[in-house]
Amino acid sequence: MFTHLREDIACILERDPAARSKFEILTCYPGLHALLMHRLAHRCWVRGWFWLGRFISHLGRLLTGIEIHPGATIGRRVFIDHGFGVVIGETAEIGDDCTIYQGVTLGGTRLYKGAKRHPTLGRGVVVGAGAQVLGGFAVGDGARIGSNAVVVKPVPAGATAVGNPARVIEHGAQTAEAPSAPGFRSTGSDPAEPAPPPAAFPAPGPAGAAVASPCESSWNGAPLQALLARGTTGAAETVPGDDASGFSAYAVDPRANDPLVKVLHELIDHAAAQDARIGKLCKALEELGTRVENGQPPLDAERLNKLVE
Repeated sequence: MFTHLREDIACILERDPAARSKFEILTCYPGLHALLMHRLAHRCWVRGWFWLGRFISHLGRLLTGIEIHPGATIGRRVFIDHGFGVVIGETAEIGDDCTIYQGVTLGGTRLYKGAKRHPTLGRGVVVGAGAQVLGGFAVGDGARIGSNAVVVKPVPAGATAVGNPARVIEHGAQTAEAPSAPGFRSTGSDPAEPAPPPAAFPAPGPAGAAVASPCESSWNGAPLQALLARGTTGAAETVPGDDASGFSAYAVDPRANDPLVKVLHELIDHAAAQDARIGKLCKALEELGTRVENGQPPLDAERLNKLVE
């Protein structure tokens, strides 16, 4: 028991930058207290003292705000950070070196007694704040569950699950092209062709170069190219506070773009492609002798009279 306690304190000192001393952790960390009471309740449970195990678990919930069923199996060096609102079901299994944030539910979707209703977390899994992992499936070693994700399917080892319902991002697939936004399809000059890459949009030329048409897009500048490059390359950025081990305070791989950000980049790409097509149409109209200003033919007196009629 004391060996486990020393390991728990050491892992909290390693993973929580707010921890200052072992005495502070021992006296002020509800996640540690909940684990201590759970180990006692679990010992009673496996020996058949079911009421005593449930009563100890009930006291632990009142003292810490963390509800762990005495039948749950929890490994070593598990860190429950903050912990308020955490619920861990009877048949849940948590591997060694896992990290669980506040508001997490390891719950079930079935009501059958004796069945495996709750998830199994492998070694080193990180579950973000407010995440719901529901069902009797496995989450692979080293996987990460994003904050407020709702996971109802297995997560492979080393992958990241984000969103509601959760979308699994395979490890090493962070540079994959973002999916198209619902109801939008990026197009180039031909509806059947894909949208041109960012490099296809010419940047403003140097002094002395040909002057662009008045209806040409302002999207063709360098800022848009940089913005699109950020959305398509998926380059990693260092997140302040992450240590050398890759621990992320928000349980999301910093190399993986947020799904909402990817959709926004896709919308920008779509708008830029449409703007380029409108520019080509304006040039074609000008070549046919129609003067175009700001993408619309000038509203002269003759046209105005026709509109009035």
